[in-house]
Amino acid sequence: MTTVSVGSGPISEAELVSVARGRAPIELSEESLSAMAASRSIVEALADDVEPHYGISTGFGALATKHIPLDRRAQLQRSLVRSHAAGSGPEIEGEVVRALMLLRLSTLATGRTGIRVQTAQTLAALLNAQITPVVREFGSLGCSGDLAPLAHVALALMGEGEVRDASGRVRPAGEALAAAGIAPVTLAEKEGLALINGTDGMLGQLLLACTDLDLLLRTADLTAAMSVEALLGTDRVFAADLQALRPQPGQAVAAANMRALLAASPIVASHAGPDCVYVQDAYSMRCAPQVAGAARDTLAHARMVAGYELSSAVDNPVVTSDGRVESNGNFHGAPVGYVLDFLAIPAADVASMSERRTDRMLDVSRSRGLSAFLTDDAGVDSGHMIAQYTQAAIVSELKRLAVPASVDSIPSSAMQEDHVSMGWSAARKLRRSVDGLTQVLAIELLSAARALDLRRPLLPGPATGAVLAALRESVPGPGPDRYLAPEIEAAVEFVRSGRAVQAADTALAEPLR
Repeated sequence: MTTVSVGSGPISEAELVSVARGRAPIELSEESLSAMAASRSIVEALADDVEPHYGISTGFGALATKHIPLDRRAQLQRSLVRSHAAGSGPEIEGEVVRALMLLRLSTLATGRTGIRVQTAQTLAALLNAQITPVVREFGSLGCSGDLAPLAHVALALMGEGEVRDASGRVRPAGEALAAAGIAPVTLAEKEGLALINGTDGMLGQLLLACTDLDLLLRTADLTAAMSVEALLGTDRVFAADLQALRPQPGQAVAAANMRALLAASPIVASHAGPDCVYVQDAYSMRCAPQVAGAARDTLAHARMVAGYELSSAVDNPVVTSDGRVESNGNFHGAPVGYVLDFLAIPAADVASMSERRTDRMLDVSRSRGLSAFLTDDAGVDSGHMIAQYTQAAIVSELKRLAVPASVDSIPSSAMQEDHVSMGWSAARKLRRSVDGLTQVLAIELLSAARALDLRRPLLPGPATGAVLAALRESVPGPGPDRYLAPEIEAAVEFVRSGRAVQAADTALAEPLR
């Protein structure tokens, strides 16, 4: 596995995914070590100053006017972390925790937080030892950043709280650190703030979602193409010159994918002549590139925002390049929260269009010759009738999840933090949206594959045929009703793993984009 170097510049989306999901090792660059040492010397010079400095010699939030004597400042940092590690609810996914750990380390490495080198190295050591702090679902309002989730990570650095070790077992943090040969950190001035004052949780979830949606939008083009074949639709509407009349960039990509997927399809060719009685296809088929394309453009905007965030050093106070220690508001999660909410809209809409295509394949009055509900023996069998119910239930949930979290705000910290972003909440519901879209597309693929088999002796095109053949390695073809839930789960894994898109790519001159 390639080691990810964490320096004073931004990490990439791919690097974050490799660490969060692939557990790639990391290292701190020499440049970052020098930058952290330089900013730490500035903080230490202010520690003995008679003038109060926020986060160094004062309390926090609404208690910022409270001056803390020198002999209580180490306790101040410990108390900050312990009190802010107040999350509740279900444990969040390990990949999310690892993502926020890496992003916080990336900010520390900029030399703008005043952290000590040894503290940053300890955080890196936890990641490399695959020690993942237990972080709970609720506790972040997205301002000042993701305080509670990051505080649970900082608590583990102190050797307190709970973690999961490399085997996935929940253990006391002190015990797991000792087993890995990692000494707990005794936090010094400002370090507690530096460890928890960031938007890293919501940003990490945004980047993971961007990666997932990139795959799912290619999958949506694939399932749409399979449905067009299954429903005896036409590929003429996807012609490049027609798409160029509306030069939306994402639409052009989606249409090009569908043209490639439907190229040389015997099914499409079977009804391409002048004697074809079908004048126009339904919107869910004909307008697939317009919807999946708009989703791509939304994803591109979200990635642009994420790129700005990856280049940011979010902390409060921050150590400036000319040596000042200044309070600021960069921890507010609005930029990230907005795009997290935004992405939930196309996730719901792409899923909604997918469900409509599935329903059309099951309806004998609209399926252009397919058996009712894709059954082997209609009446005795129900075929995929209830699979579409499952899709419909998920799509309905996705519509609810598309309601934005970032328009809400609830005051906290005695009105000092009187406007918050709710970006963490937007991130949590987007993860559910991504999972829901995966399931909906998988059911469409499962139904389209069954419909294509029912069209025999007509055959699908090379690319969609390759996908059908790959799915049949784990899911059998048409026949009498079977226990359907395992087949749906197999299709979900086929989509989520990327094997569906990979199968199509093997038969294409260029991979799907």
